[in-house]
Amino acid sequence: MVIENWLDRERDQTPLWLPVGIGFGVAFWQFFGTSAWAGLAIACASLMLFGNLAPPYSRLRQLAHMAAVAILLGFFLIAFRSTTVAQPVLGKIWIGEFYGQIEAVEKISARNVYRLRLATGSNSDLPPFVRVNLSPEQYQDDFQPGAIIRLRARLLPPAGPTLPGGYDFARRAWFQQIGATGTALGELQLFRKADGSAWFATQRTVLTEHILVSMPQGSGPIGAALVTGDQGHISPADAQAMRDSGLAHLLSISGLHVTAVVGFIFIAVSRLLSLSSWLALRIPIPVVAAGTAALGALGYTLLTGAEVPTVRSCIAAILILIALAMGREALTLRLVAFGALVVLIFWPEAMAGPSFQLSFAAVATIVVMHDLSVVKRFTERRDESFFKKGARAVVSLILTGIAIELVLTPIALFHFHKAGLYGALANVVAIPMTTFIIMPLEALALVFDVVGLGQPFWWLAGQGIAAILTLAHYVSGLPGAVTMLPEMPIWAFGAFVVGALIFGLLTTSVRYSGVPLCLFGIFAMVMAPRPDI
Repeated sequence: MVIENWLDRERDQTPLWLPVGIGFGVAFWQFFGTSAWAGLAIACASLMLFGNLAPPYSRLRQLAHMAAVAILLGFFLIAFRSTTVAQPVLGKIWIGEFYGQIEAVEKISARNVYRLRLATGSNSDLPPFVRVNLSPEQYQDDFQPGAIIRLRARLLPPAGPTLPGGYDFARRAWFQQIGATGTALGELQLFRKADGSAWFATQRTVLTEHILVSMPQGSGPIGAALVTGDQGHISPADAQAMRDSGLAHLLSISGLHVTAVVGFIFIAVSRLLSLSSWLALRIPIPVVAAGTAALGALGYTLLTGAEVPTVRSCIAAILILIALAMGREALTLRLVAFGALVVLIFWPEAMAGPSFQLSFAAVATIVVMHDLSVVKRFTERRDESFFKKGARAVVSLILTGIAIELVLTPIALFHFHKAGLYGALANVVAIPMTTFIIMPLEALALVFDVVGLGQPFWWLAGQGIAAILTLAHYVSGLPGAVTMLPEMPIWAFGAFVVGALIFGLLTTSVRYSGVPLCLFGIFAMVMAPRPDI
């Protein structure tokens, strides 16, 4: 009866656990593979039988049944996804000639190479899709998506982790259907030019080159990464400084960038339409602005390559726009859960990656923190001086940054074995500058480039990027700026995640039981044995 009463008080939170159950099923497959389906099926059947012991229509029975179905669904989704994307993988080193149709081109200036994704067609000796690196001397301007080239290459099977718990490219390559990677040898020949079908990919390349040329020296690579997501031109020193200072997330097209684009379009359209009293009285301006911003979000997602983080952010942005158009609360945990549910249904393999975990953890932390009563009281509007309002906003931003860093640092340590200690303070400066200054300036520069007047905006955006790079190098150079840990036990990471979910997704006093679980997980991470060699 006590459990039933507690579940009744938490009834509004129950839907939030649906993506958690699906995620557990996905994680089970990641660790044990498809062959473990029988054991999972028995465990879920036992869970449903346990639920049947509760009275009919009770919340405990409903929760047990929902958990069992969600876990099985997650396992089925990832197993089905793995089967549908399955392609042959090269078994050993291969050297030879073949024809390949270019599907994607990525210029990596920092390594001085061009990276092509090629479809090999009917070549039975090779997997259907391979990835090949070209030198600048081998690359030709006609090597665009859709073109067919003839080349000689040395190919290898996709590489696995280089150290225990390290980045597993082979797993990512499997879901990207890349069966081999390698290097082109000698001269390449263009067999057939591109037919123009890959318009977005071509425009992305053109836009990247335009930004690199337009911005001041040293700021172009970051400027291009913020707009198109192309990080290949960033120097190794700048990239390392951004990582060590906790600012690397600014370079990956995700929620921050989509929010900036959507916000800029929404505000601009709203203000322009409001200038006409005739329009303001006859059309629903918020609805029109939201619709225009949604189209902008879709276009931006396609332009930047429609990677999973961008698609996830686009879905969340569209949901927020719908809520704004309907006059509802824009950002809630239900919205976050729905976004996670969409990603897990269509791209369940994303759950194992740091991008999914970091981005959803960050957004959920913001929502949970600002739902706390003490934070609500501190941030609520009140009649006070402009200086006090500004100080309150800065303190709120700093506290939010610290909370996000506390949650994200264990996740970063689990995946990358290192994390920046001063990321919260650096982000307090870098995030507002990127969102409200640099990206709007880049948008204005692109607009005014139509009439040849965009250069002043490019220069101003370049100064903002230079300031962020200065901050990144300064913070990354501070004593103890980077914390490093060896591979940690998976159960320690699991304890931290479960504790964070309990605290974040529950509303009654039971939520505080998640805090010691989080602390126990963090303690186990810190005490993980370090290798002798």
